[in-house]
Amino acid sequence: MVATDFPAEISALRGTLEQITAVTDPDALRARIAELSEAAAAPDLWDDPDAAQKVTSRLSHTQSELERLDTLRSRIDDLETLVQLAAEEDDADTLAEAEAELTKIRTSMGELEVRTLLAGEYDSREAVVTIRSGAGGVDAADFAEMLLRMYLRWAERKGYPTQVLDTSYAEEAGLKSATFEVKVPYAFGTLSVEAGTHRLVRISPFDNQGRRQTSFAAVEVIPLIEQTDHIDIPETDIRIDVFRSSGPGGQSVNTTDSAVRITHLPTGIVVSMQNEKSQIQNRAAAMRVLQSRLLLAMQEEENAKKKELAGDVKASWGDQMRSYVLQPYQMVKDLRTEHEVGNPSAVFDGDIDDFIEAGIRWRRQQQTVRESATA
Repeated sequence: MVATDFPAEISALRGTLEQITAVTDPDALRARIAELSEAAAAPDLWDDPDAAQKVTSRLSHTQSELERLDTLRSRIDDLETLVQLAAEEDDADTLAEAEAELTKIRTSMGELEVRTLLAGEYDSREAVVTIRSGAGGVDAADFAEMLLRMYLRWAERKGYPTQVLDTSYAEEAGLKSATFEVKVPYAFGTLSVEAGTHRLVRISPFDNQGRRQTSFAAVEVIPLIEQTDHIDIPETDIRIDVFRSSGPGGQSVNTTDSAVRITHLPTGIVVSMQNEKSQIQNRAAAMRVLQSRLLLAMQEEENAKKKELAGDVKASWGDQMRSYVLQPYQMVKDLRTEHEVGNPSAVFDGDIDDFIEAGIRWRRQQQTVRESATA
């Protein structure tokens, strides 16, 4: 067994931390914390609960960013002290403890390093995620529900607040579609790499002959609109329909026509909301998501023009970005990054950080390649 070169490892960790610190800019974080703290102390803050929640969420997130930098620096110092102690006392147990801490610090450093790669125009936004069942019948609808649970469990594990805005249930089992918000800064930049077509291969629990079934579900991730974005939608450009909310099997969950469907006539984009208690709330939520989708469409149109001018008209993301295989073997594999694991159960229970991290790094590599080609 090769002994760990702790001085070299610790030096490398310090070098990486300095690079992260330069990008993160602690002075800017402290200035932002002071600004948000002043806003949070305003006596009329909670007159607008939504705005207040955004302020307190951003304050907490920014404080956490700065704390993570300070904590990592302190952990590296402690690791160096631990290694010196182990060497002085020739203590194998202390050395093993140092090895374990080194591994943990590397993991934390990797997570923090990935955050510095989220520098897109809307990466710092909260996210709106929509999951739709695709080809595969009832298995696809069941798969869509599995993905919804996967993302909600992932958010729960990380302490991220979520809100399910709309669920459309399939007739036999599962979901036709579901839309939810992840209410934390950088949720869009983080989850945007999950957008695309997901593929499930398994023995169908809905097939009485026990045959293997392949099914698909689509994941859409868009940035949450903010008031400063100024996306104006003329009333003449939309059609609003109201209908009665319903749950699984058509069971009524609301005795009034509170559900809202908004159709954007120029683009054909349709947004439905039914999970709020009133028509007014559902309409506000639907408009917010519609504005977010229009904002992303504008960005995609701008990016398409840039790619065309650069001579690159190929899509960046393939149709099948990830496969979940339960039969004849157990594996989840991302087809872009080649990252794979052999424990689908853990993945469906929300253990997807490694996939997201690999996706963010892959996306940055692709951007670097494109920039080099056009330089």
